[in-house]
Amino acid sequence: MALSDFIYTFGQYMLQQHGERVHKIALDAGLTCPNRDGEKGMGGCTFCNNASFSPNGKTPPTLSEQINRGKHAIGKRTRARRFLAYFQAYTNTYADVAELTALYEEALSEPDMAGMSIGTRPDCVPEAVLDLLVDYQRRGLVVWLELGLQSAFDETLRRVNRGHGLKEYEETVVAARNRGIPVCTHLIIGLPGETEHHYHASLDAVLALGTDGIKIHPLHVVKHTMLAAEWRRGEYQPLEMADYIRIAADLIERTPADIVYHRVTGTASKDILLAPSWCSQKWNVLNGIEQELKRRGHRQGQFADLSFNQWVLNQGKFAQEELPYAA
Repeated sequence: MALSDFIYTFGQYMLQQHGERVHKIALDAGLTCPNRDGEKGMGGCTFCNNASFSPNGKTPPTLSEQINRGKHAIGKRTRARRFLAYFQAYTNTYADVAELTALYEEALSEPDMAGMSIGTRPDCVPEAVLDLLVDYQRRGLVVWLELGLQSAFDETLRRVNRGHGLKEYEETVVAARNRGIPVCTHLIIGLPGETEHHYHASLDAVLALGTDGIKIHPLHVVKHTMLAAEWRRGEYQPLEMADYIRIAADLIERTPADIVYHRVTGTASKDILLAPSWCSQKWNVLNGIEQELKRRGHRQGQFADLSFNQWVLNQGKFAQEELPYAA
C-alpha cells in the first residue's frame, strides 16, 4: 500500500485532473516579506530562515536555471513531463502587479509548465493580484494560491511575530474562492504554546471558512532564527516524531475526503537544522503516517462528520473535562 491509499494527495489530484503526473518545482523569485522589510516588522517570523525552503541550498540566479535544475532532479525520481512553478520562498504576491506579472510570465514561458502555485501571506493578496491570477486561469493554466496561516490563534501568531491574524486570512480566502481560485492553507504543528487542542481547532477553523487544500508540517528549529535562541535557552521543546505522526493521522482522519493534501510533513537540510533531528528524514515520517493510518484501519475523511468533541469521545483520547471547546 502507499500513502495515497489513505490520503487524497496533490499527486492524485493532478493525475485525476490532467491525466498525467504534474510536479511542483520550488522557486525563489528574489522577493521579500513585509515582516522583514519594515512594512509590518523586522526580523520575520521567529521560526523563519528561508534557506530551509531551498532543497538545493544556494539559490540559482535565474528562474530558468532553477526550473531546469528542478526538472532534472524530479526526472531522476519520476516520469513527470509537466510541472507547476511553485513560488515558495518569502511572499510571492508582495510586489507591484507589473513586477509579479513579469516573474510569473518568465516561469510560465518555460517548456512543459502547466501553471503555478503561489506561496504567500494572507495579508499580502490585494484584489489586483487576485484578478491577475484569474486571468491566468482563463488562459487554461493551473493556479493555486497557498496561504501561510500556520495557526488560527491570534495569540500564537503574535508570539511567533507573524504580523497578521486570522481576520486577514478569512478575508483573503473568501475573496479568492469567490473568484474560483483554489486555496491551499498551510498549518504548522508544534508552534510554541500550542497543544493538540490548538491543532484541531485550527483545522476546524480553516475547514469552516473554506479551503481546497491543506499543508501540514512540524515546526523545526533552524539556524539564524529567533526560535533557535529560544530552543537553546530551553524555552521551546520540539515534538517527538511519534507524536507528530499520531497528530498528523488524527488531523487527516478528521479532514473531508475531497480536501487535497499538498503535504503532510516538511524537512530542512542537515546543514541548517538544529532540532528535531528527525525533520531531516522525510520518508521516515511519511512512512510512519502511512503505517499509523494502516494500523488504525482509517483514512482521510473517516471522521469528517464528527465535531472535535464527538471525535475525542469516540476515540477516548482525552478526559471529558479536558475538552477544549464546545461541540
